[in-house]
Amino acid sequence: MTIPLVFALSGNGTWLVYVFATMAVVLMALVIGCFGRRSASPGSLFVYTTESLPGWAASIAGWALLLAYVSTAASVAAGFFNYANVLLHTFFGWGTSPSLLITLAVIGAATMAYRDIKLSVESMLWMEAVSVTCIAVILALILWKNGLHLDLDQLKLKGTTGTGIRLGLVLALFSFVGFESATTLGAEAREPLKTIPRAVLQCALGCGAFFVVCAYAEILGFRPTGQRFDQAAAPLHVLADQAGVSLLGTVVDAGAMISMFACVLACITAASRVLLLMSHRGLAHRGLCRTHPKNETPHWAVLVTALASLLPAVILAARGVSSSDIYGWLGSLATYGFITVYALVSVALPLHLRRIERLSAGVLLLSAAGTVAMVLALAGSLYPVPPAPYSWLPYVYLGYLVAGLVWYAMREVPGSDGLNKTEKNQA
Repeated sequence: MTIPLVFALSGNGTWLVYVFATMAVVLMALVIGCFGRRSASPGSLFVYTTESLPGWAASIAGWALLLAYVSTAASVAAGFFNYANVLLHTFFGWGTSPSLLITLAVIGAATMAYRDIKLSVESMLWMEAVSVTCIAVILALILWKNGLHLDLDQLKLKGTTGTGIRLGLVLALFSFVGFESATTLGAEAREPLKTIPRAVLQCALGCGAFFVVCAYAEILGFRPTGQRFDQAAAPLHVLADQAGVSLLGTVVDAGAMISMFACVLACITAASRVLLLMSHRGLAHRGLCRTHPKNETPHWAVLVTALASLLPAVILAARGVSSSDIYGWLGSLATYGFITVYALVSVALPLHLRRIERLSAGVLLLSAAGTVAMVLALAGSLYPVPPAPYSWLPYVYLGYLVAGLVWYAMREVPGSDGLNKTEKNQA
């Protein structure tokens, strides 16, 4: 659902936007990997910032990351209802209430996250494997049907503007958000100091290559259809029809629906771990740091993050907002949160390594490059000023952060020694 939105802004330059986005995300993966090789904690990027930054900055990182995961869950829940209704229309000729479908997706994901993290992770793996396989088959058929020739309009960036590439970059980054969510399983992964940094970097590189190929192939495949790529409810189904494999298009729609559900599950799983650590720091209610006696999951944090994910999507859907608009609005809001956290982690890295006397010129350069990349991405989302309601989102986000800082100022927040002791006891 994201690539058509990027195409609406960047046109034939969509593939290049994803190249730039991949470069920025790989920079962040390298920064995160420097932390991940030295620290394993369920708090993910939030804990990385608390190790080096002042308390107020760490508070911003925690609230920003929590909003990012929750908003992403709400956004992809809207994607779930879009594809679920596409399938219902295909098989039965009717759709059902978007609010009902969103509720089913969030409750189902929350139930899995509540019960067993191993079940949740393995389920996500299989769901995404099915989805990506279906998409890859469709794109391979499209490329084969169009023959072994280059799309010169895309390679020459015909009709693409610098403004379009800049605005498209923010949405392209939303395709990657949560790529670092493996870091939230630091206390539960096997050999976390090795496997988590490797998983984060491989995710950035693998997904980046996949998105670039998808963007190129989908734009190429849509040219003969006579339809607007950015206005199709199920783009890959259209491409399957164009390739002469309509049945496979339905399989892809099912794969997309499964993928959206898996994303809801991933975000609730990650958000609950962040909220768990925030409660240890006194940034949230103390009861949220408790884990289930049998399942060993942060069950109260799962319930709270699931409810926070459910409400905005259901309210917007009940007011008649389309799935693509919910996806775009909440996805953009989530991107602000991720960009903020990524920038703070980049700033925290050299401070952390200097404290333990491991700072090098290469790491300092990497940190600077990551910070600049995130600042440029943020600037691209603010200027030129996008149309409403996208123009309102920065103010909503800023108000949310101010509320988080006020809460931080009002609470008695324990020092970093208390955090490390809590983490040690929990492990």
